[in-house]
Amino acid sequence: MIAPVVAVSAIVLEGERVLVVERGKPPGEGLWSVPGGRLELGERVRDGVAREVREETGLLVEVGALVEVLERMGETWHYVIHAHVARVIGGELVAGDDVRAVRWVDDAELAALPTTEGLADVIARARRLT
Repeated sequence: MIAPVVAVSAIVLEGERVLVVERGKPPGEGLWSVPGGRLELGERVRDGVAREVREETGLLVEVGALVEVLERMGETWHYVIHAHVARVIGGELVAGDDVRAVRWVDDAELAALPTTEGLADVIARARRLT
């Protein structure tokens, strides 16, 4: 049995588009999702959200409301993910080391991509908060 890991993610919205990354490492390697990852020891949740977005996409964000807390499990991993809405305040879009690609997509483009479990639902909840 493994202990759950606290993780964070950001639903970064810009008009009708959402920022997505193609995961470069397990779990979810090759799938599209929102930027996110493990919370570091001593790091506040909102700071972790902003750091993960910066590391994976090159963008600086203002972290907003908590959208929901998600739980994802596999045979060798268990993440409790604090998903927040965020908006861009600076930076330049570029794929970071642990993602294969990063891009803005609308709902139709998102629907055509292989995505992580429940991604469209959490994005829809984030849109209702903004």
